[in-house]
Formats: sequence, structure tokens, C-alpha cells
Amino acid sequence: MLSGIRVEPPAFVTHGVIVTGVTLCVRARTAKLARMYRAMVIEGGFGLDRLAIVERNEADPKAFEVTLSMRAVSLNYRDVLMIRGQYNPRQPLPLVPLSDGVGEVVAVGERVTGLAKGDRVCPLFCQRYFAGEPTKEKIASTLGGPLDGVLREQMTLSAESVVKVPAGLDDAQAATLPCAALTAWNALVEQGGLVPGQTVLVQGTGGVSTFALQIAKAMGARVIVTSSSEAKLERARALGADHGIDYKKTPQWGKEALKLTDDRGVDLVVEVGGAGTLGESLKAVRPGGTIAVIGMLAGGASEVNVIPILMRNIRVQGVFVGHKEAMVRMLRAFDSWSLKPVVDRVFPWTEARAALDHMVAGAHLGKVALGF
Repeated sequence: MLSGIRVEPPAFVTHGVIVTGVTLCVRARTAKLARMYRAMVIEGGFGLDRLAIVERNEADPKAFEVTLSMRAVSLNYRDVLMIRGQYNPRQPLPLVPLSDGVGEVVAVGERVTGLAKGDRVCPLFCQRYFAGEPTKEKIASTLGGPLDGVLREQMTLSAESVVKVPAGLDDAQAATLPCAALTAWNALVEQGGLVPGQTVLVQGTGGVSTFALQIAKAMGARVIVTSSSEAKLERARALGADHGIDYKKTPQWGKEALKLTDDRGVDLVVEVGGAGTLGESLKAVRPGGTIAVIGMLAGGASEVNVIPILMRNIRVQGVFVGHKEAMVRMLRAFDSWSLKPVVDRVFPWTEARAALDHMVAGAHLGKVALGF
């Protein structure tokens, strides 16, 4: 039985959040620490068909740790690559997958301050990345590989590696924050230096891209969205997009973006396709502009002409999620803007395979989540 979830057949939009098939409700009771809990793991080899539910034992948290009862988790394309063995073929198994989630504190170590039972928190994607520049050690502390992830009923972790979430977000919305939201925030604000009046091009309508659209509009930017679906482009316009380009009908969408900016070019491109779309991004961006590379949906290897990067002084910036200080700043901004993450659909956590298939099919807009 799903605690806190009531299933309803119709799809609807409420407070800017698209929900299909489920309504999230307030829990009737506070979660408690359970000695045995269930987790979903990849074991016996890589592949979506290797996902299995196992039972594990939960010990009391140590002095500086907290134990969470997970309330919701959300999916990222990285999760699919990790489960398939394409992200890191040498990843030790078994592994609890998924990196984005929210939980309720059910036990607190004796030396923990600032957190109490009942607090709702998100685990950091990079458990040891709190501020400053990334290091090899910091970016090796990621949930969902190499560390066990969030697809489990309970998890214990360092108290400094979680962040309280705003009360105005429901569980599914809060579960999208540590990876997808922070990646978009980092690309646009922390590293992108976005200012009001600039133009941002966002590729697609997945989780990071939809967050980028929402953040850019909240900051007073103009946004161009690309998609292969006219229906998705209409939904993106409803979220504030100024222009939409159907890249199936307009394969050379970089030139179309130039036209939409009077041949000036966009200030920043949120590049989720990778090498397969980088060429068009280089056509779309202005001299001195930025391409924030955050994904590789269109492939990780391709021939790319680097001459425009040099001749037009283009900055190509890799974005690997972000650190705790950035997440705190992001949540403060979201709260002030009353920004609500877009959740396309919520599945029961035991139906993770179906949820992953739904995401891979690409029919969603925003995030796909799992409820406990």
C-alpha cells in the first residue's frame, strides 16, 4: 500500500504542476524507524530486467547521522545509463539506483544539530560536495552510483549531506530538487551568470530543461524551447516559453534560433543532447555566449567543428549538478518565486521499471517520480 498517495484516473494541472493518474495527499501519521526495510537493487548483472526488491536491516544512526523514511524519488536519464551499465561498466553490484529523492527524518544521531524527527529533507546528490570547486573526491560521492542511491524505504547518511525542503512543495515536487533542479540552476545562475533580458535556448522538455525554462522566466529572461512534439511546445508555452521550435520539422534549428534573435544569437544554450546536437547549439549561440553541457541524449561521440568555439569566443561549460551552498541558494529563490516543479506522473516505487520505461519513451514533460 502506498502511504500518502490516492490514485485517481484523470490527468489534471494544479498550481502549475502536471500530474497524471495520481494525487499526493498529506500523510496521516509520522513515519518511524523500521529495523527491516525494502530496497530495490541491481544485482547479478546490469540491465533493467535485473532490478529486484530485497530486504535490508537498518541500524541506529551514528552520532552525526540521520535516518530517513523515503517519501518520494524521481528519475534522471543518468539512472537508466547506470542501470544498463553504460554509465560505469565497472560499478560494483548490487547497487541501489536513483539519485533524486526526499525523505522524512525518523532518527537522529546524538550529536546532530539543526535537524529533528519529522523534518523533510533531500539527500545531496554529491554527498561530500558542500561548496567551492569540484574535486575528484567530491564528485565520486554520488548517490545512485558509486554510492547506494535513494530507491529504498529507508536510508541513513551524514546529517550534513541533507538539505531541508520548503513546506510549500509536495513530496513528488521535492524529490526533483537535488539533481534536475540544481543542475538547471547551476547551468543558468551559478556558472551561467544569467541576467534579466538575456535569451536562453532550452533543448527539449525533460526534467532539467523544464527547470531551466522555469528558472530563466523567473529571472526575466527570454526562452526558446526545442522539441519534436507540437503538443509539448504548447505546454512549454503555457509555462512561459516565448518561442518553440519543432526540430523534426526544422532540423537546422540553430539557424531558426538566430532568426528569432535578429541574427544576434542566444546568450546561453542548455545543451542536453551532447555531441549529437552541439553543432546546432554552436550555430544558435552568440559570439561570447555560453553552451552549458549537461547531457548526452543525442550521443556522446560525434565530429564537431571546434573552429566556431575559437573564432567566436564561445564558452562550452560542463555542468555536473552542483554543491550544497548552491542548492540552499536555489531553494531560497524557489521559495521567493513560489516556483513549483513540474511532475508529469507519479508511479508506486515498486513499479520503478514501468516508470523508467515511461521516461525512456520520452512522452513526459518535466519529471517522472515514484511514491512510497
